[in-house]
Amino acid sequence: MKFASEFRDPALAKALLARIGGVADQIGATREKPVHIMEICGGHTHSIFRYGLDKLIHPGVEFIHGPGCPVCVLPMSRVDECVEIAMRPGVIFTTFGDAMRVPGHKMSLMQAKAAGADIRMVYSPLDALELARRNPDREVVFFGLGFETTTPSTALSIQAAAREGLTNFTVFCNHITVPEPIKALLDDPDMMLDGFIGPGHVSMVIGTHPYDFIARDYGKPIVVAGFEPTDLLQSVLMVLTQIAEGRAAVENQYARVVPQNGNPVSLAAIADVYERRPSFEWRGLGEIDASGLRIRPKYRAFDAEEKFGIGYAVGRKVVEEPEGCACGAVMTGRIKPTACPQFGKGCTPDMPLGALMVSSEGACAAYWQYGGSRGLAAE
Repeated sequence: MKFASEFRDPALAKALLARIGGVADQIGATREKPVHIMEICGGHTHSIFRYGLDKLIHPGVEFIHGPGCPVCVLPMSRVDECVEIAMRPGVIFTTFGDAMRVPGHKMSLMQAKAAGADIRMVYSPLDALELARRNPDREVVFFGLGFETTTPSTALSIQAAAREGLTNFTVFCNHITVPEPIKALLDDPDMMLDGFIGPGHVSMVIGTHPYDFIARDYGKPIVVAGFEPTDLLQSVLMVLTQIAEGRAAVENQYARVVPQNGNPVSLAAIADVYERRPSFEWRGLGEIDASGLRIRPKYRAFDAEEKFGIGYAVGRKVVEEPEGCACGAVMTGRIKPTACPQFGKGCTPDMPLGALMVSSEGACAAYWQYGGSRGLAAE
């Protein structure tokens, strides 16, 4: 396919791998442990395993899978609150498909649908908005979920609902931000990270400047990357080159898509509709200050938490993880998915204990689907 095959060229990949090997050998001469590079985005994690990059990369480089799956980092209490809203009479609850099978404490949205709740999968919050127009006698709730990538579309939908005066459309807002959990990881003395592969889609919205603190305050290199195999290999090479040269900077490998200052239209919509929550709970990371977004008071009529008296509007509920589930440790890069005692045993795609096994960006789903070697590794 034009404009994709160029980025999947095995000859180019082999050339990049050779250059990575040379720089990794240079770095390895002065250290005993591999260079730990964390890819923040779950889409990058899946690309790494889809193309077998984890097997092809020099042994002096190790990928660490970060908290880049927005479905995965939600605590079980928020899934429980989704189910609680969806089970109310007169509610049409709408969500992206990859959230349907994420387990809550008692059930998933898929199980709630089987129990009679009117839960519908949508491709966009605009689909939910159209449902509200067509069903004026029903309360239509959209599960607003995701990092800065999906935040603008939800904001634009809320603005449209306000302009039209819709009174039966609300958003259960669980939008979160990328820079704050990176800071939390860097502040953790047990996390030994040498550099980062930055998220491509998020950066398309926010630009590259929000990552300046990583290089400036922590002395770690970060390279915003695309999603094709040669994108990722070039980004690894760029991170390693910075380390070998003793410098730390924010670099943009994905410049064909990511503007330095972000998307002004998207950023304006976000600023108009949302404000920072004082704190937000992340699965595996706990409460992180200013890491979540909530709907501003001027759009309160479209805030499901306020309308239904649920979630942070009435006080956070603490729900313990299932016994033996290591989602938190996997998501923060402390262990690999296969080190979880439940992986492939008590936790499978058919009977998941945690979101990482069923989300389209979950690390456990990547390990299960690709087994760590595919694609270019076979060529």
